[in-house]
Amino acid sequence: RMSRHARQLRDHDINPCVAETDASRKCMDDNNYNKDMCTAYFLKYKSCRKFWHDIMMQRKRNGVKPEMPSAEERKKMLESMG
Repeated sequence: RMSRHARQLRDHDINPCVAETDASRKCMDDNNYNKDMCTAYFLKYKSCRKFWHDIMMQRKRNGVKPEMPSAEERKKMLESMG
């Protein structure tokens, strides 16, 4: 059984970077945990986290709730950016 924290990390409405997390983990598994082989995946994850963190902080400053947009809302935001 997953802990509450682990469930939240898997929840697309809470964690906008589930796909990047999974890709990084898979790369590590596939490359016998050689981090050098997975740098591109780590950078994608890091930029995902930074991007959504910045949006969350902006929404917080503007009093928008919830601070993290839902998965559906994030999808629309990304599509509108092209």
